[in-house]
Amino acid sequence: MNEHRAGPVRSAAAREAILDATARLFHTVGYENLTIEGVAREAGVGKQTIYRWWRSRGALIAECLTDGRLFPLEFDVPDTGDVLADVESWLDVILSVLEAPNGTALMRSLLAAAAEDRAVGDHLGASLGVNRFLAERLSVAVRDGQLAADAPVDQLGDAILGAIIFSSLGSDTAATAQGARDLVRYLLRPA
Repeated sequence: MNEHRAGPVRSAAAREAILDATARLFHTVGYENLTIEGVAREAGVGKQTIYRWWRSRGALIAECLTDGRLFPLEFDVPDTGDVLADVESWLDVILSVLEAPNGTALMRSLLAAAAEDRAVGDHLGASLGVNRFLAERLSVAVRDGQLAADAPVDQLGDAILGAIIFSSLGSDTAATAQGARDLVRYLLRPA
């Protein structure tokens, strides 16, 4: 039986196996040690099967991020009417990922992947809810008068994410968490 006769079923199964293998290897060996050869071996497919759908390991990581295979949590920003409390709640969920075993290693691997493939960086912000949930919540805060009418909501989200990312490069997770909380309190303090 050739691959074309079994087509869609085999292809869908291979695609899932590749994404599952990529996520598993990403968590166990990190981005720097993740190879297309290793993913192919783990998934039980040939390298050419992987390259049929993804041009690089960064593209694989980007899809795993988009599919929620690297972060098992939802990063919604609640809306209780208190923008500071809501953003701090969102921040606590993100920080819980960093504070988990291998959390900073996960973030560093994602940063290495983002440095190699811009799509990973784009997907990282989206996966953490910065581009959608945080920006939407900050826009509501502007509308409700909790933030200045000219507050740059997209840039505020990027600044908060940047602080988390930059701080995660250090070794002190507690300092990272406190620094991110301090920044959020400063940026979102009432005028």
